[in-house]
Amino acid sequence: MKAHVPLLRRLALPALFAATLAAVAPAHAFADDEARRAILELREQMRNLTEQNRQARLLLADQLDTLRQEVTTMRGQVERMRFELDLKNGNTLGQNTATQVGNPQEQMAFNTPMAKFREGKYKEAADGFRTFLTQYPNSELSAEAGFYQGSSLYAAKDFKSTIPALQALLQNHADSERAPDALLVMAAAQIELNDLAGAKTSLQSIVNNYPQSKAARTAQDRLTLLQ
Repeated sequence: MKAHVPLLRRLALPALFAATLAAVAPAHAFADDEARRAILELREQMRNLTEQNRQARLLLADQLDTLRQEVTTMRGQVERMRFELDLKNGNTLGQNTATQVGNPQEQMAFNTPMAKFREGKYKEAADGFRTFLTQYPNSELSAEAGFYQGSSLYAAKDFKSTIPALQALLQNHADSERAPDALLVMAAAQIELNDLAGAKTSLQSIVNNYPQSKAARTAQDRLTLLQ
């Protein structure tokens, strides 16, 4: 019987080893599954954080755009109030420096819309100055009429029409005393239309081309405001 003991031990060891492996294998498999689930959860959390970060950036960008629009609107309102104040006080904008002409009909054609302008009937004034420029394109009063046509359109809040009206004045009367004033009104209209780049260009043109004009100091101040 004793001779059979080593043989029994030899037979029992493989069985014991196999049983041990069978017991350990599920534990390793369980640990691997837990690790995979943890990795998947971390990946999901990272995706969620990335999406939340993206949405936060988009929301911040929208808020900044809204703030810029509000600032632009406020600047436009300030420009309009300055313009209207200048009209009332007889400063640079709205100061009538028109000369008298010898033709009574021509003078009346100018004076009529000018009276409408002073009464605050800006749409009627703009129409009247447009008619004057059509009838008397070479008049000595054409620069004044062009300026007041653009100013009337601006005061009537027709900002899109203001710009081409004043551009026509600048094209035909670049040397007129009204040219820098026209650029001021144009810049104000561009601000109303959220065209800040265009407004800066118009204001800088005053500083560069009409440095001795009364409008130059105002242009420089407004350029500083728009920075």
